Amino acid sequence: MTGIVSPGRRIMANMSTPLHVAIIMDGNRRWAKTHGLEILQGHRKVAEELIQKLVKHAISRGIKYLTLWAFSTENWHRDPAEVAGLMALFREAFGQDAVKLAELGVKLNVIGDLESFPADIQQGIGDWVKKTSTNNSITLTLAIGYGGRDEIARAIKKLLLAEGEGATITPETISKYLDTSNLPDPDLIIRPGGERRLSGFLAWQAIYAELYFSQILMPDFDERAFDEALADYDERSRRFGN
Repeated sequence: MTGIVSPGRRIMANMSTPLHVAIIMDGNRRWAKTHGLEILQGHRKVAEELIQKLVKHAISRGIKYLTLWAFSTENWHRDPAEVAGLMALFREAFGQDAVKLAELGVKLNVIGDLESFPADIQQGIGDWVKKTSTNNSITLTLAIGYGGRDEIARAIKKLLLAEGEGATITPETISKYLDTSNLPDPDLIIRPGGERRLSGFLAWQAIYAELYFSQILMPDFDERAFDEALADYDERSRRFGN
């Protein structure tokens, strides 16, 4: 399969495909303001239109794990009306939107501090994680109520609770208690929206990830933009410290 994604750059059938791609979904609010819309409309466009497109495209490219950062621990401090609107979107996501993803063979996974969310959202998450547990076209992980430092702190607490204060603390034992213990580390982290930082996303897991930053705001980060990131990844030489 070939397709021009920019002058002089093509997506080739034999290109190097990352096993795990993670995306920091940034720029929704700026997109809404640019288009004269209410802030929530940027989030809604991503939730209702873009996520399914990107999941389908990831499957077509042979990517087995896709992680999307949808809501951070800091996002709880935003305007209450925006937070309430996001909670409504999450209810929709774990309702009929999840049905569409399940039909694609998506295995749904969620990371973050879920105890901070309303009980009905927690229930919806649990139901769909269970219902899709045997699907195998791709594992879609939604990071909600997620912060990298928060994840590490929670992992250490769980480790000490399970193994006692005399537990041996090593990178391997900490990794066992991270939210992502059932996932490979990301090969490629993409941040649309123009910012050039990780903001704590997958702080433990990102040490050897390739980073790709795009000026495109998340609601406009379509399949072509995704291919551009994959083509850039294909040009990298990964040595893992060797």
